[in-house]
Amino acid sequence: MEHRPPDDEYQQRQREQRFEDDEPHSRIEGRGLRIADCVRLTSRVASHCREVAALAVLALAACQALPPPAPPAIKTVTQARYEKVDFDALPALVDADLVAAWPAWLASCHAFGRDSGARAAAWQTACAATATVDAGSAAAIRAYLRERFDAWRVLAETREDAAGNGALIGLADRGRITGYYEPLLNGSRTKVPPFTVPLHRPPDDLLIVDLASVYPELAGRRVRGRLVETPNGKRVVPYWSREELTGGARLAGAELLWVDDPIEAFFLQVQGSGRVRLPDGSVVRVGYADVNGHPYRSIGRWLVERGELKLEEASMQGIQAWARANPARLDELLNRNPSYVFFRELPLGDPDAGPLGALNVPLTAGYSVAVDPQFVPLGAPVVISTRHPVSDAPLVRLMAAQDTGGAIRGPLRFDFFWGAGRDAGEIAGRQRHDVSAWILVPKGLTPAALIAR
Repeated sequence: MEHRPPDDEYQQRQREQRFEDDEPHSRIEGRGLRIADCVRLTSRVASHCREVAALAVLALAACQALPPPAPPAIKTVTQARYEKVDFDALPALVDADLVAAWPAWLASCHAFGRDSGARAAAWQTACAATATVDAGSAAAIRAYLRERFDAWRVLAETREDAAGNGALIGLADRGRITGYYEPLLNGSRTKVPPFTVPLHRPPDDLLIVDLASVYPELAGRRVRGRLVETPNGKRVVPYWSREELTGGARLAGAELLWVDDPIEAFFLQVQGSGRVRLPDGSVVRVGYADVNGHPYRSIGRWLVERGELKLEEASMQGIQAWARANPARLDELLNRNPSYVFFRELPLGDPDAGPLGALNVPLTAGYSVAVDPQFVPLGAPVVISTRHPVSDAPLVRLMAAQDTGGAIRGPLRFDFFWGAGRDAGEIAGRQRHDVSAWILVPKGLTPAALIAR
């Protein structure tokens, strides 16, 4: 089970709740009308109409006002480049963080151990060697990592999207890291005030089409829709948008739980999983079950573009504050994101453990990170170097790539799991920082080889 929207569709760009700058697109300069052409044109007008000088002036003005044709935009594609580096070139890891990260790595090994394919074989030797490592010794963990792994720095290439290998436009060694957490909401199994905001299970009419059966190269890519009768027979059309779902009774009967805050319910969808405290004091988990298939649209971006918030205010906290200050416009705001997440109820299990991530192991607060598995092997140890979202102090961690998210796209795009509850949310909502990253890969292999498995 993936606690947040699987990587295939996002569509579910489901945790791009945080506003992010678009990188400027390179453009090819077009050719407009040249000034010399304008002058020659004006000279001809003037020579034929010298007695009417005003016509020449008008002709020149018209010529100069003629806009050049819009230059075509270059289509680009982002690829990963991996550069092997000496282990000593990694940023320094604090002993306490190494020890704290060890259980997360063991959880990855546990997941690999459940596999029987090529991925399990790739990690088998490194994971088997963990049995002899003193989990409480940073020195022992360092020695193990140095002996069993090679370090590869992750770079992001931007190339022209052309047949073959397009021209290199840019190469980046830093990307973006955001944060996420497991929210805690108050709710009920029945609709009684103040619990009037529904969380829904997947509706019966939601269709999921797996494209791999027709196009094997699209394995993991799925589309959502619904079946309708037309004069030409039955057709699959896009499923209802958020506004269409919440503005009527289309989800009647699919209510899973009821909560007391529409803003918190929205951000639960953004996070993809959370906990709900019921009136009797018991707590249940809800996890991502499916999505309506519409693309995620950032409501933070919308607020900034409309001048409602400044860029630096477009954190989760800033968006929530604006929503609470403008209750009459809440639906307008939330409906800017047509994506809608459906949940399933899960047992709480160990209250100290995180939700299940895409690797199907509980996430470890502070040491599990979401990645784009097209570029970072799921389960792999990853060293990240960034800054703490609250203190702004340098933050260097060994983490385990144990989750994905529809908004987590690109070689250098990461999402840091901070844990559960309000305090974790305060930190996660403020994280939007530059990051550098290194993947630790079993000796003799490469990141690309692991991803191919």
